[in-house]
Amino acid sequence: MPISPNDHDRRVAAPNGAGSSAPRLAFVAVVAMLAALTALALVLVVGDLTRQTSPVATGGRPATTATASTDPALQSVIPATPWLKPQPAAVLTRIGFGSCLDQAKPQPIWKTIAARKPELFLMVGDNVYAKDVTSTDARELIDAYAKQATQPELAAARAAMPFLATWDDHDYGVNDAGGEFKLKDRAGDIFRAFWQQPEARQADGGIYHSRVFGEPGRRVQVIMLDTRSFRSSLKLRDASFPHWGKYQPDASPEKTVLGAQQWRWLAGELTKPAEIRVVVSSIQVLADGHGFERWGNLPAERKRLLDTIVATGAGGVVLLSGDRHSAARYEEAVTRRDGKPQLVVEQTSSSLNRPYGPSKDARLPPLVSDIYHPENFGMIDIDWSGRKLSLNLHAIDGGTVLARTIAFDDLGVKN
Repeated sequence: MPISPNDHDRRVAAPNGAGSSAPRLAFVAVVAMLAALTALALVLVVGDLTRQTSPVATGGRPATTATASTDPALQSVIPATPWLKPQPAAVLTRIGFGSCLDQAKPQPIWKTIAARKPELFLMVGDNVYAKDVTSTDARELIDAYAKQATQPELAAARAAMPFLATWDDHDYGVNDAGGEFKLKDRAGDIFRAFWQQPEARQADGGIYHSRVFGEPGRRVQVIMLDTRSFRSSLKLRDASFPHWGKYQPDASPEKTVLGAQQWRWLAGELTKPAEIRVVVSSIQVLADGHGFERWGNLPAERKRLLDTIVATGAGGVVLLSGDRHSAARYEEAVTRRDGKPQLVVEQTSSSLNRPYGPSKDARLPPLVSDIYHPENFGMIDIDWSGRKLSLNLHAIDGGTVLARTIAFDDLGVKN
């Protein structure tokens, strides 16, 4: 605890009356300097109590943000009951995931999910449905999150399993928005307040983050990407594009999905020791055959992602995505540095409670499953002793809709 100037004055004995005035003046100067330093320390302590500043990454800027203690609006989005905290030492065998959760609709699917007893649940994005933000304080997002915070079905799930989350456009602020959205910092504050994920803060303002769970030989790395904060503008489709949707591929090499700093971060994360790597992208990565949001709209970025997996030697990569209000599985093989093939698999799961009609996506590779559009959620079941995992999709009644078991060797998991 800092010592106040008055405490200094009481603890330092007064100089003896004998002697010259020079020592006395020097003593007074020292006391004055100590008082000034102490006052500065008090200012810094008070400042730390009223703001949060993330560590500064190389080449970045400190991300200073409002907190719930200083912003009543943020306080309103914090759920009344706490989130279970993920435990890094836990050896994961059951990971749930899903996306597209409307705060204004019933959420009976949570009871079905809880029955599967996931040890971790990943929210892939569109975790609320806010009106497009037009206010100066993102009131639309605050209202949506405040409603979600009172949902009783989600509250029960929150008590049953830990969560990690990233965002998509409807919990970011504007439909299909990217790096041009001006209130992204405010949206990030709201996101962190609701999910109670302070680690989802980077020096460039992104919410990307990662965790490693388990012990050597049974480690799962979860990488939550931010596909909104830095994404370049998309190219509107023209008459030459053969599929349904709004956009078509744009080969511009300067355009990005992740932004420079997130790309550097991701390459570093993929070199960390782990057997299974769950990479969460709010939008589809491998999918073709439609013109909605996907990495294929910026094909150089999709290639860069697969090239980064190869260059870093990252095995055991499972991609998860949402957004589409339908679910399907996609698979693509890459060639490792040793010349051997490695399967990269993606499971899209959408939606938890906001289904749309049947998909019109063209049935093109790398699609390897039927497309399922009613309410659904996904599960990754890991058999560590058998060195395999199952990637399954379940309906709202718990029935299995899609199922795929994959050997660790096929995913490039090292022995």
